[in-house]
Amino acid sequence: MSEPEESPIEPFLAHLAHERRLADPTLCAYRADLERLSAWLTAAGGAPDAITCLDQQQVRRYVAWRHRTGVCGRTLQRELSSLRSLYRWLLREGRALNNPAVGIRAPKTPRKLPATLDADQLCNLLDRPVDDLLAFRDTAMIELFYSSGLRLAELVSVNLSDIDMADAMLSVTGKGAKTRRVPVGTQAREAVQHWMRVRANLAAAEEPALFVSSRGSRIHPRTVRTRIAQWAQEQGATRNVHPHMLRHSFASHLLESSGDLRAVQELLGHADISTTQIYTHLDFQHLAQVYDQAHPRAKRKP
Repeated sequence: MSEPEESPIEPFLAHLAHERRLADPTLCAYRADLERLSAWLTAAGGAPDAITCLDQQQVRRYVAWRHRTGVCGRTLQRELSSLRSLYRWLLREGRALNNPAVGIRAPKTPRKLPATLDADQLCNLLDRPVDDLLAFRDTAMIELFYSSGLRLAELVSVNLSDIDMADAMLSVTGKGAKTRRVPVGTQAREAVQHWMRVRANLAAAEEPALFVSSRGSRIHPRTVRTRIAQWAQEQGATRNVHPHMLRHSFASHLLESSGDLRAVQELLGHADISTTQIYTHLDFQHLAQVYDQAHPRAKRKP
């Protein structure tokens, strides 16, 4: 009797890292999804490589089990996507005959609209005295998030050489190692220039990162999240402000003003325009609120 093969998860992740050049957070998500499924199979008596010989019935049972534990449809869609990607690689490597996750859909859940800040809330967030090194840095980070619609991982990975002050443009490496150029607004440019004038007092020698921590090395995503939340709290914000909220606000305000969905897609670095379309729902929601408040026949009689 032949020995069971080892789990394919590590070789598959290596393929994603080296061939597809996926970012570390994406690799972590793939690992978590596949290791969770593998653990479920092991608990049912499966071998280490049981994940390589699944059938559709098993996949459906797994999805149903996850759904019963309260996992939302969006998360299950991602887990099925991870499994489909694994099997595409297994088929390429000759370790599978078919893809058992093809055609299986996760239960639908209502799509949650992203939280945004309005223009007044953003001005209140940014209008505070800047009197120390970290405040100069934090102002530049928040301005750049909102000015250019960056993801957290994109902001953290920005190097000094990526920003062109003369052209007011920033080169950003997004998901799938895809590079795009985005404009930098006047106030963001001024905030970054202020930070760059004092950055040498904090940054270690030869450190290429635009934003550095108090230790002088590239700032960690967790530090960015903490600093923005703390900044907002000090400014009297009544809700939790996080980096992605600034990106959502950028997209919503731009779409509301221009109506150009394709341009917003390019600026955000979305591969699929359907991802960008969520912001049209925000826009319509805003219009509906204006209508309800302003139209004389929209209001209910007391």
